[in-house]
Amino acid sequence: MSFALLDQIRSIFEGDPGVRKVADDPVLSAELLMLFRMILADGSVSESEMTAFRRICRDAFGIPETSIDSVIEYLNEFGYETNSSQAIAQFRDLDIERRKLLARHMAEIAKADSQLAGSEMQLLRRTLDLLEISPADVVKPQG
Repeated sequence: MSFALLDQIRSIFEGDPGVRKVADDPVLSAELLMLFRMILADGSVSESEMTAFRRICRDAFGIPETSIDSVIEYLNEFGYETNSSQAIAQFRDLDIERRKLLARHMAEIAKADSQLAGSEMQLLRRTLDLLEISPADVVKPQG
């Protein structure tokens, strides 16, 4: 049997591996939830924002491309039970670099459609305050 077939069989019995990864990591769940809320902050979902979200899921968190739609479904269900303040609370005890990474990812999503709506800026500002980081921390260091 091929490994791909074994993975498919295991996925049927154990669930999607990307969703399991997110569900088993409360901090990752909270971060993805905040990124998804940033996508929705301006009232519309643009293709460029979804592309940025998918890239962050894949590159920063190692979520397989084939799992991202299932992860989004999970976040939709999980998101109704968690507000932004509860999600941000997961980050308060993390080191500053991890908190900066969340802010950078949120800014990346907000800028993806080449428009920064007031509601996106408000969500980002509130998040920075709750994470106790400055706007300057969102700018990636050069070099």
